[in-house]
Amino acid sequence: MTRILTTGNEQRGAGTALRKTRGAPDGRVASDIGSMSRTTSLRNAMSIDVEEFFQVWAFASTTSRDEWGSFDSRVEYSTGVALRLFDEAGVRATFFTLGWVAEKHPQMIREIVAAGHEIASHGYDHAKVTEQTRDEFRKDVTRAKAILEDISGQEVLGFRAPSFSIGADTLWAQDVLHDTGHRYSSSIFPVVHDHYGMPDASRFAYRTECGLLEVPMSTIRAFGRNLPCGGGGYFRVAPYRYFQWAIRRLNAAEGQPAVFYFHPWELDPEQPRMSGIPLKSRFRHYVNLRRMERRLERLLADFKWDRMDKVFLDT
Repeated sequence: MTRILTTGNEQRGAGTALRKTRGAPDGRVASDIGSMSRTTSLRNAMSIDVEEFFQVWAFASTTSRDEWGSFDSRVEYSTGVALRLFDEAGVRATFFTLGWVAEKHPQMIREIVAAGHEIASHGYDHAKVTEQTRDEFRKDVTRAKAILEDISGQEVLGFRAPSFSIGADTLWAQDVLHDTGHRYSSSIFPVVHDHYGMPDASRFAYRTECGLLEVPMSTIRAFGRNLPCGGGGYFRVAPYRYFQWAIRRLNAAEGQPAVFYFHPWELDPEQPRMSGIPLKSRFRHYVNLRRMERRLERLLADFKWDRMDKVFLDT
């Protein structure tokens, strides 16, 4: 059992022109989104994956879902920090939210909507696609979508798979998402990683054969490989200037919007510390939490940002 050790105090991305792409290695991708005009004034997509600190995949081996109710919730506080930062910067974002969280904090969801942000789905309880059958996944995303729509009063258009768990072996999930009324997914990370990744996938938004728009996390091509520049733990580890350079390169040299994400718990350096987790996972989760708020403030000021649906869909 996991124990708490200590508590410290448009240019639209979709555009109009479609061109063929290799996309996924099995050939299921039908088309890639055409280039946008080459300008640093592009609107980039800002997103936040709304989950509790104890729900992250890195803790899954030591913290069961049955234990979740024993932890003090921190998500309202940390999401509130994000809302304040967005408000101060005049930024609207997409909140990929767990149905589990929305059920327990409905007023928080309504506050997100009232502030002009998009509510999208992160599934119900953070189950990876790779851990589910097709039928289980359909039930999971249908349940989450219904909960989020009922509470928010918004139609849920987007989905992001927990731990970017749509990849070469789970592309069937895109068909399920389309069938259940989702218009876009942001679930593929075209990088090499020890827990996820589909490095041969398109780096830019594309339509699958079923008509779903897939919006991969941002990378730049350098040294013969895709390098991540879309946020997450990378944003807390790498120098800020790297992200500044990479996003400018995406906007100016490649004419593409960046897709950036973070979690509420990354803005909560006083969150409880968990015991019994692997050293690598501990480093990834806790490194530079105290620097995150200032870095995010700088990023919001350095580039133009908007909701996923505003950048990639005609909404």
